[in-house]
Amino acid sequence: MAAARSPLPPVSLPDLLFSGSPSRPRVWWRLPAPKCPRRPSTGIRTSAFYTEGPPAAVAPRKERAEPEADEIALLNERIRREHGRREAARAATPPMDAAEAEEYISMVKEQQQRGLQKLRGGDGEGKGIGGLGYRVDPYVLRPGDYVVHKKVGIGKFAAIKYDVPKDSSSGPIEYVFIEYADGMAKLPVKQASRVLYRYNLPNETKKPRALSKLNDPSTWERRRIKGKIAVQKMVVDLMELYLHRLKQKRPPYPENPAVAEFAAQFPYEPTPDQKQAFIDVEKDLTERETPMDRLICGDVGFGKTEVALRAIYCVVSAGKQAMVLAPTIVLAKQHFDVISERFSGYPHIKVGLLSRFQTKSQKEEYLSMIKKGRLDIIVGTHALLGNRVVYSNLGLLVVDEEQRFGVKQKEKIASFKTSVDVLTLSATPIPRTLYLALTGFRDASLISTPPPERVPIKTHLSAYSKEKVLQAIKFELDRGGQVFYVLPRIKGLEEVKEFLEQSFPNIAIAIAHGKQYSKQLEETMENFALGEIKILICTNIVESGLDIQNANTIIIQDVHQFGLAQLYQLRGRVGRADKEAFAYLFYPDKSLLSDQALERLAAVEEYGELGQGFHLAERDMGIRGFGNIFGEQQTGDIGNVGIDLFFEMLFESLSEVEEHRLASIPYKKVQLDIDITPHLSSEYINYLENPLKIINEAEKAAEKDMWSLMQFTDNLRRQYGKEPRSMEVLLKKLYTRRMAGDLGIRNIYASGKVVVMTTNMSKKVFKLMKDSMASDIHRNCLTFSGSEIKAELLLELPREQLLNWIFQCLAELYAALPALVKY
Repeated sequence: MAAARSPLPPVSLPDLLFSGSPSRPRVWWRLPAPKCPRRPSTGIRTSAFYTEGPPAAVAPRKERAEPEADEIALLNERIRREHGRREAARAATPPMDAAEAEEYISMVKEQQQRGLQKLRGGDGEGKGIGGLGYRVDPYVLRPGDYVVHKKVGIGKFAAIKYDVPKDSSSGPIEYVFIEYADGMAKLPVKQASRVLYRYNLPNETKKPRALSKLNDPSTWERRRIKGKIAVQKMVVDLMELYLHRLKQKRPPYPENPAVAEFAAQFPYEPTPDQKQAFIDVEKDLTERETPMDRLICGDVGFGKTEVALRAIYCVVSAGKQAMVLAPTIVLAKQHFDVISERFSGYPHIKVGLLSRFQTKSQKEEYLSMIKKGRLDIIVGTHALLGNRVVYSNLGLLVVDEEQRFGVKQKEKIASFKTSVDVLTLSATPIPRTLYLALTGFRDASLISTPPPERVPIKTHLSAYSKEKVLQAIKFELDRGGQVFYVLPRIKGLEEVKEFLEQSFPNIAIAIAHGKQYSKQLEETMENFALGEIKILICTNIVESGLDIQNANTIIIQDVHQFGLAQLYQLRGRVGRADKEAFAYLFYPDKSLLSDQALERLAAVEEYGELGQGFHLAERDMGIRGFGNIFGEQQTGDIGNVGIDLFFEMLFESLSEVEEHRLASIPYKKVQLDIDITPHLSSEYINYLENPLKIINEAEKAAEKDMWSLMQFTDNLRRQYGKEPRSMEVLLKKLYTRRMAGDLGIRNIYASGKVVVMTTNMSKKVFKLMKDSMASDIHRNCLTFSGSEIKAELLLELPREQLLNWIFQCLAELYAALPALVKY
């Protein structure tokens, strides 16, 4: 007995009417919906019936009618989701002309080559980041490691064994045995070293969703293509972001002799790395016409702040404002104190701190001063990024510890980079920042030379014991010092305080965490800085910025719950003076820790020397599989293909960037040769306030750009509800021409059963677009020849259905637009 056929999901008629071939999926026919008298719109339309093969018996329709999908609304939603806010912001920017595009792509390729040289070991040692390469050495694999074969997919390494080749009499050779979902495969070791990649998914278990099948390469191929397109979109996104920064012009700052006087007040002798960072920033400000975007990566206490102070002075002395952004109020307050002291000899330069400690009236006064330009240097937390903060003449943004900010704050910081000079300070930069620095998209200065008086921090890593904790604290207190005691969560702070108060009854002990009242937190930090509190039990709120010379022991409990960058920053809270400092890292039980946590701890021990923050971040990238290179999306995209193949795709995309360019066609030059003129009903015309004006506005919106057309449609529906079919046809014509123009298609016409689109896109661009299409049916019917895209349908469609099909096809192609360089 045949199995019952499951009901088909709703699809639209034009999706199904293509000529097929035996190799293509079975084609389902759709019968037209029966004609019914027009009813008032209820948001529910008559569904259609399905049958397999030529029209014959029809399946009974479901009793409950489902609302038919609104194709325009679905397209709008997808564009907003896939193109994102940044794309909306770019819409207002005029596209590049061809000459601009050529110059820009040439520049990006040069930057990329410089980045690749650094990444692959430009120091001549032949090492990449953390020793990472694209392909894996089979001899370093352990049984159970996941690997990726470019053509077959994801498998699990089993062993390396000798075996005799079938077609050879030369004796046994070494083979790599790989387990797949449906069997075992073997590869000669020499061949394996050329075609195998590590999977290394950036999560704790490092496991893929499933192993690939040897007998189903098409599923893997789809995953690989999806990963490649995701990479391409990311590359273009990065390129466009930096292009828009490069297109912004500002006059170079004048070389001011007073800057040298300001620099002379620095009480220490700068290290060689520091001197180079000063020179780099000065050149960015005084010799370039494009806004600076430089990363200063230096270990804690190595003098990053002084680099920022000199940049601030250069900008402020030219009459502009500077913003200093810190992730916590503790760090912001410390920056405010340092800046106020450094600029105390310049009474005309006003410094202000915007924080949650202030009253409403104080905040309002500061906001007014910022807007009127009466504050020259503004220090604060993410509140400075709010819409209420309006700057009079912002020239410089200094961001300290960017990795501590959330996604929304990072987006806001990125938006500043297109218009003002940006200096980012970090001891352990986020991997994405580090990646950009390494690939030449972003300038970086590395300060790795410690000041002469600094002594390395002694790091002790062991299982937790009360005796070790008490011994470490007693040693520090006996030599007159202070202690940080850090836990990953607020819960547990009180318990530790009770334990320490019993052990040290005459010692001042306090708690600090981000949920405390502002005044209480500020007072606690102040007293600890003054030496009145000897032991500070806290969360990682002290991770950044606290510069307390007398605190030279830090105890970190449940160390496995901290990230590598966090551990490095926390450890950097001690050892700020010439006294030997100690960091005690305690874990509960090694048997409870994941492999990744163990690797992280080993890395902290390994990079115990001063100035290793940058190299530690490289190691962190290796441990987490470049986890945050591209922000939130990376886990899914990397999970599809594994990190090494993903990374190789990244540099392939960078090196082939000139082959993925698309020149748009002005809207007015796009011809849609389909004889269909929708007639609005008198009812709807009477319903509209001014129908001619509305239709003219629709045409103007379509001519401007896709975002304007989407905005027009949303407003129309918000005011008048869902439009009738005739108005929908008119809108689809506008959308079709708009999409065609953006895709470089100048003419669309039908000749019998064949739809022809004349285009200026290259064959490579067409292939990338076609590969990105979600619908197999649309993808399988499209071919490219010369300057034409052709689609052969199964039968000649009525005009309205033909328009629907073209709309759907272009909407599918449009999804690939973010992966292309547009000019």
